[in-house]
Amino acid sequence: MTYSFNPDTVSVPSGHHIGGKFVELPGEEIVVLRPSDEKPMGVITDGGLGSVEMSVASAKKALAETGWATMVPRERAKILFRFAEKIEEKAEYLGRLEAMGSARLVSGTIIGDAVRTAGVVRYFAEFCDKVEGTVTATRENTLSYTKREAYGIAGAIVPWNFPMITAAWKFAPALAAGNAVVMKTSEITPHSLLALAECAAEAGLPGGLFNVVNGYGHTTGAEIVRHPDIGIISFTGSTQTGEAIMKLAAESGIKPVILELGGKSPQIVTKNCGDMDMIATRVANNFMVNGGQVCTLASRLLIEESIADELTEKVLERTQDIKAGPTWDETTTFAPIISAKQFDRIDNMVQETIAQGAEVLTGAGRLDSVNEGNFYAPTMLTNVSRDNIGFLGEFFGPIVTVSRFANLDEAIAEAQHPVYGLAASVHTLDMQEAMRVADKVEAGMVFVNQHGRDPEFTYTAGGFKASGFGKDMGRAGFEAFTREKAVWINYA
Repeated sequence: MTYSFNPDTVSVPSGHHIGGKFVELPGEEIVVLRPSDEKPMGVITDGGLGSVEMSVASAKKALAETGWATMVPRERAKILFRFAEKIEEKAEYLGRLEAMGSARLVSGTIIGDAVRTAGVVRYFAEFCDKVEGTVTATRENTLSYTKREAYGIAGAIVPWNFPMITAAWKFAPALAAGNAVVMKTSEITPHSLLALAECAAEAGLPGGLFNVVNGYGHTTGAEIVRHPDIGIISFTGSTQTGEAIMKLAAESGIKPVILELGGKSPQIVTKNCGDMDMIATRVANNFMVNGGQVCTLASRLLIEESIADELTEKVLERTQDIKAGPTWDETTTFAPIISAKQFDRIDNMVQETIAQGAEVLTGAGRLDSVNEGNFYAPTMLTNVSRDNIGFLGEFFGPIVTVSRFANLDEAIAEAQHPVYGLAASVHTLDMQEAMRVADKVEAGMVFVNQHGRDPEFTYTAGGFKASGFGKDMGRAGFEAFTREKAVWINYA
């Protein structure tokens, strides 16, 4: 199959998707640009309070009329299975939208993002009839048990870097648990998620159960968080925005929040790592993937001294062996930065890191490409002290800092971060070393001999400290959208 395509031939959805259909609403117009060439992809409006109120009303009506939360679980699952099938039917279209609107490459958006999104929906559909409680020990003639129930309406706010997948991590378990969903797209990448909502409607999901609205975080997003009829909030994005959401959720009525936030993830390479060429390729990919726009990005490379020179040189070679280009060209291997604003933020932080004493091994500026997108050169920095902004902050671009360690205890100490604790990895064939890192490094996710998640759904994703709390995916990701009720019956 040939994945390359002409973006000008792809139809783009328009409007908000509320009550099972597209709805045009007044609001500030937002021109959505294609990151690869900065040409307009479409226009959305900032829905604000009006879009949220309409979505909540539609959700309440759908919950009342369909009995979604109390429906026979296998019947609810059947609808979600049809939803997954519809996503697979439209995988090529969804993948093209994702490639056009985000920094995701079309070589991965169809067989990867779209098909995996269907897999997420199917995975959580299987949980519909696996909601269990417990019977607790009591005195005679008394029954005490717990049961799990849906919140009612779940609010979700998703980022721009993996629009479909991160959205599915939220709407799929929420729907499977019996909730309705009000979800805000990123104003930078709204279109693939709007198309997913249309897939749900075409699959027979009752209108009002899955509503997708557009707008800015401080307007539409804030209205979702503060709405009194929305019982739980799930957010993936920056730590700063996560802090604001926590504060707003507390001020507007106390509701639980699930947060996957920023990271500054280390990857440790010991002298026992194995084939150096393979490790160099892996390590380079770990900080260049998606143009470096990944929350779990392996942005700190820690290498054992005896192999540091050799591995660093091999990684440097890999940073030159890339092809920057449009996301809709299947031969492109290196993605653009999502916007000019984000490009400038990254470059300003890199230049400040250098001003504070870092040494440039490669990169640290714009990368020439065949089109007009904003491409940041793969960048390797060394001599980055622990008080340098390049150590403390998150670049969210294709940048890695390189340091050396003498022994594993030193590596583990260096891997700890004062703020973040999202992910970490260790590359070694010595399982004692691997287990020590897994046990000692303060991170919500630890990978051994890779960095990042496989296309599986059973793991949980989430961080420690300022990288957030609560979990996406796995059983925990499903149970997060349920609340536990305790029942006490005296039948003496």
